[in-house]
Amino acid sequence: MTYEGIDLSRHNVVTDWNKVKKDFVLLRAGGNYGGYYKDSKFESYYEACKSRGIPVGAYYDAGKELCYADGREYAQHFLKLIKGKQFEMPVYIDIEVVPASMKKANTGAAIAFCEEIEKYRYFVGIYGSDISTFYSQLDLNLIKDYSLWVARYGRSPSYVRDYAIWQYSSCGKVDGIKGAVDLDKCYTDFPKLIKGVHMNGY
Repeated sequence: MTYEGIDLSRHNVVTDWNKVKKDFVLLRAGGNYGGYYKDSKFESYYEACKSRGIPVGAYYDAGKELCYADGREYAQHFLKLIKGKQFEMPVYIDIEVVPASMKKANTGAAIAFCEEIEKYRYFVGIYGSDISTFYSQLDLNLIKDYSLWVARYGRSPSYVRDYAIWQYSSCGKVDGIKGAVDLDKCYTDFPKLIKGVHMNGY
């Protein structure tokens, strides 16, 4: 079965949550982009999803300097942002703009992030683009066992063969949301899986 969802950040303007008819929503909690930050819409969008019974997940923007950082420090910041919340969908580290020349360091930091998150019983994964992230910036062989959320527009991912979520468009139109929206397809019943193993706050 395929589930249709969207991912949102402060850049998206939701005008009427009651019109947002989606199977799941993934929210940017914050990240490190020239400094640690919290997404200004995270709390309100989280509450909107929870109050309407929409399965929700979260992601963390790794920014440009992941390769120079300790992934565990990024994880600790993320954990502070999501503390006390329950997620029916996985939580992800978003890797898009790190230098390909630092592939080994990028991969090591991403793994350190995921391992730290897992210590706190979160179902964690990695987001990125099919080619620029998973081929050029990371060593796929070392991270393939994590839940992968893969962006590839116009066609399904070709380099990453085994993925849980496919972000297939950045220009979707969704009732209740102003402007373009990222569209995602999920191939796993994560709410059942995550609740069944008592992770992500359950």
